[in-house]
Amino acid sequence: MPPTLASLVHHSALKLTVRAGEDRLDVPVRWAHVSELADPVPYMEGGELLLITALKLDAEDPEAMRRYVRRLAGAGVVGLGFAVGVNYDEVPAALVDAAAQEGLPLLEVPRRTPFLAISKAVSAAIAADQYRAVTAGFAAQRELTRQALTAGPEGLLAALAQQVDGWAALYDASGAVVATAPEWAGRRAARLTAEVERLRERPAPASSVVGGPGGPDADDRVELHSLGTGRRPRAALAVGTAAAPGTAERYAVHSAIALLTLITERSRSLHAAEQRIGAAVLRMLLAGEPDHARAVAGDLYGELLDAPFRMIVAEAAPGPAARAHAEGSAPARGAAAKSAEATGAPLDALAEALEAAAARSGEAVLVVPEGERLVVLAPDGGAAVTACADFAAALEAGRPAGGAREAGDDGELVVGLSAPAGPIAAASAYKQAEQALSVARRRGRVCVEHEQLAAGSVLPLLADDAVRAFADGLLRALYEHDATGRGDLVASLRAWLSRHGQWDAAAADLGVHRHTLRYRMRRVEEILGRSLDDPDVRMELWLALKATSSDQGPGAHTRP
Repeated sequence: MPPTLASLVHHSALKLTVRAGEDRLDVPVRWAHVSELADPVPYMEGGELLLITALKLDAEDPEAMRRYVRRLAGAGVVGLGFAVGVNYDEVPAALVDAAAQEGLPLLEVPRRTPFLAISKAVSAAIAADQYRAVTAGFAAQRELTRQALTAGPEGLLAALAQQVDGWAALYDASGAVVATAPEWAGRRAARLTAEVERLRERPAPASSVVGGPGGPDADDRVELHSLGTGRRPRAALAVGTAAAPGTAERYAVHSAIALLTLITERSRSLHAAEQRIGAAVLRMLLAGEPDHARAVAGDLYGELLDAPFRMIVAEAAPGPAARAHAEGSAPARGAAAKSAEATGAPLDALAEALEAAAARSGEAVLVVPEGERLVVLAPDGGAAVTACADFAAALEAGRPAGGAREAGDDGELVVGLSAPAGPIAAASAYKQAEQALSVARRRGRVCVEHEQLAAGSVLPLLADDAVRAFADGLLRALYEHDATGRGDLVASLRAWLSRHGQWDAAAADLGVHRHTLRYRMRRVEEILGRSLDDPDVRMELWLALKATSSDQGPGAHTRP
């Protein structure tokens, strides 16, 4: 404990006597300061014991003493020491009354006690308190280190909570609670998820204080600290206490931050090695060598390679700034670098979300970054697949009203999911995920599952610029013929194809004679230079008609 007025009064060598403010002697003393100025307040910082002899004061003037003492109390001076036997034989009554009225402790200093002795006593007590704090801090550091080595993060948190007489919690990269100490702190820690999310948006290292007296959550005072040495924090530590930590407690908190950062970075290195193994396992699976893949993976991925899994392929497209890099200007290159960083951000966020979800549920997941792609093997129906769907839904919900973003926006993410597959069909699952990814990109969607393609219609796949251009080119001559008013070849062709070439049924739909329809179909063949007897020609024409069915003619979809 730091020195207090009470400890100085009980100091046997000082022989101090309390003349006023007996009920406020437990106030800590930051320093002892001697000043004979009539107004020493400009030179005070607060927390001082001011020592005077009243050399330049009229200590017997009640009004002057009230103003003097009021100024000292307002400046945060914790006590006043008055030396008797120098200018006054005893403490003037005016000063005693003023001190009592303001509640400022007034100590009588006998003639035989020099001010230097009081200053040395305060200094020695402060040094002893600091030494005790440093010693306790080193002891706490040793205990935290021992717990980190023997019991891991959970043991470290338990030791930290005991050292600060409060609670501690560890959060993962996604902001989810990993461990708490004591156990009852789990609910309190879970309420801070939003604060942890905000902390993660700031460059590491970062910290913040929430709760405490007068705050929105006055249960306790909580310090949040980011963990990790990279651009994005890898984890976060929360420490809850009833009041601001002292010196020893601060040592313990800083030691915990350092140890957890080391653990986090070590885990990061192991994670990188695991990703390299995962990349090798993935290549073996795609090469049709599941037995070799199992041998390399060992127990690293548990039963992931023996049960149905989903293949997830995610891709982040560079934005306009990255494409502007081709222009070669310095501003373009700088913007491209920022865009490239933004491009990797959604993939990193997706990987963190899937790994965190898998870790919380105790399931194995294989995550392999491949440049601007992310490939994931996750158990079918597991937490990682659910987290992927939730992540995509959150991105969809965050898009501007009125439609999806255009391809190439900074930070755009598209995801394709395969159908459930086993190790033998890994290559097929990868192809399915790529197909779903391609459809998601064309449709302006964040995520598409391959099963949705099989259950839906082929017609939405025609909503592609290349398909529309092909359809326009194929049918343009027919539309131009009809525009002259010399016939209705497009409608006749559509009716004839929809009736599978049945002349009577198609003619009835059009309300014309079947010979008229036959003539029109001959004109279609003459204009297009293709035979309607060829099934491939009929298929291409039908798809072209479907691709332009909402238009008034070729190229109409490009008109305002």
